[in-house]
Amino acid sequence: MTFALHGIAVSSGIAIGYAHLLSHNSLEVAHYTLPKPFVADEVARFDAALQATRSEFASLRSNRPSYAAAEFDAFLELHQMILDDPLLSIGPRQMVEREHCNAEWAVKVQTDALVGQFNEFEDAYLRERQADVKQVAERLLKQLSGQPGHQPTHLRRDVETILVAHDLSPADMIQYKPQQFAAFVTDAGSATSHTAIVARSLNTPCVVGLHNARELIREDDLLILDGEQGILIVNPDKAILSEYKLLQSEWELERKKLKRLRTARANTLDGETVELHANIEKPEDIADAKENGATGVGLFRSEFLFLNRDELPGEEEQFEAYRAAAAGMNGMPVTIRTFDLGADKQIKGVERVASNPALGLRAIRLCLAEPQLFRTQLRALLRATYYGNVKILIPMLSSVSELNQTLQFIDATKQSLEIEGIPYDKEVKIGGMIEIPAAALSLNVFARQLDFLSIGTNDLIQYTLAIDRTDEDVAHLYDPLHPAVLHLLSHVIGMANKLGVPISVCGEMAGELAYTRLLLGMGLRNFSMFSAQVPNIKQRVLTTSLREIGPLVQKIMRADDPMKIRELLDRLND
Repeated sequence: MTFALHGIAVSSGIAIGYAHLLSHNSLEVAHYTLPKPFVADEVARFDAALQATRSEFASLRSNRPSYAAAEFDAFLELHQMILDDPLLSIGPRQMVEREHCNAEWAVKVQTDALVGQFNEFEDAYLRERQADVKQVAERLLKQLSGQPGHQPTHLRRDVETILVAHDLSPADMIQYKPQQFAAFVTDAGSATSHTAIVARSLNTPCVVGLHNARELIREDDLLILDGEQGILIVNPDKAILSEYKLLQSEWELERKKLKRLRTARANTLDGETVELHANIEKPEDIADAKENGATGVGLFRSEFLFLNRDELPGEEEQFEAYRAAAAGMNGMPVTIRTFDLGADKQIKGVERVASNPALGLRAIRLCLAEPQLFRTQLRALLRATYYGNVKILIPMLSSVSELNQTLQFIDATKQSLEIEGIPYDKEVKIGGMIEIPAAALSLNVFARQLDFLSIGTNDLIQYTLAIDRTDEDVAHLYDPLHPAVLHLLSHVIGMANKLGVPISVCGEMAGELAYTRLLLGMGLRNFSMFSAQVPNIKQRVLTTSLREIGPLVQKIMRADDPMKIRELLDRLND
């Protein structure tokens, strides 16, 4: 029987293949009491499972695949921290000793307690991490059952296979990459879950949040996954299958065509040149950026050098990473953002507890609060400017006083390098991120002291609308097309162009095809995005006439009805 399930599309593409069901250890485990003589053995069994799980994480860390996105390191670090929480690493052991219960039951009880703690967090991002707690607990339960990890069995090698699971952790997905699954399907998850982020980084079609797919689908059922619409079709009839095979062929053909644009300049039909840069997290990402035709790096997220480690990177380690990126781009611009730590990205030794981390001590605020850490990074950054076209970007500026303090730090660091006779680019460009409404509305002040500006749309939208997009209760209100957001973007781009200060967008809007012409119509000429998005955006630029889109963009800016704005946007993209 043919039927369809609707979920959340998190990684685009069309996949057709046979279902492979992944079993998982439910937290609904058996509960039984052990005779006293067997308690010590049960404690030892738990200790062995705990150590085996730690070893599994250590192996994943030391054998990190080259195709794993930098975010994977942060996710793995979070799972290791959860495993080391006393409620999971000590609590079950004490419970077995105290109540003579089986280890699985002790893990289940302690996990429920830890999930309860996460539910009490006011910050929505932290509340959502209860899914990570459950994923870690399931991995521990797998070790207790003598079946470590999630190992697919009896895979059919002669056909495409789609993995169907209740949930997948980032570690699971990285391990399954070599299996070459055509797509991933999960009951749990959201658009902002770690599973979704990893799926996008692997460029594998994925639909999450299907709720009961694992129960309704049988092994070897024929599936069609539409990663654009978030639809999973089970046992399609011949007509539906034929239609989707055609769509799949068109999709693959389009991807091949896009690869041919790698060396083409991104010029509009009017002859206007548009710069398409890449967002990266580590020097190794340079290869992908160049392969996809990026003409520079618009955002090097330096904070990923600080994550997933016991010791902070020193000056030499940072310098080598920044120099490698600069050299790898062969003279093309490489914009390196000073570390944006805090909020959801904590590092050992500099942890902060805040009721709302997104509004707390993070990014440049944390840099100024940790001067030694900041000076070390600035020395490494400035030294790297001698080896390529390196620019320095300051995140989350909100006031002129912050900017002045930052520039004083940079000047002092320059002076120390000169005293030591260490070369650096004395004309290095310093830029600031516009991601707080206060900065957007004070743009003329910032523009006088900075060489360039970069709009971080993710945070700018979030802070403008007072909406945490990771909070499922309000995520639907996160709207890049909200009139207030559009007017703020237009104001920033227009003001920067008027003042003659280079301006770019490095948030998610830069890599969204739906917004390319809108941003071009606002006057934007520099986009920065994930490397894989560059070909699609380039194709859209090449087929755009600025003269023709101008009047329609002006209509969008005058509209205040959300439905009308979306109707006009559809016309703009026709």
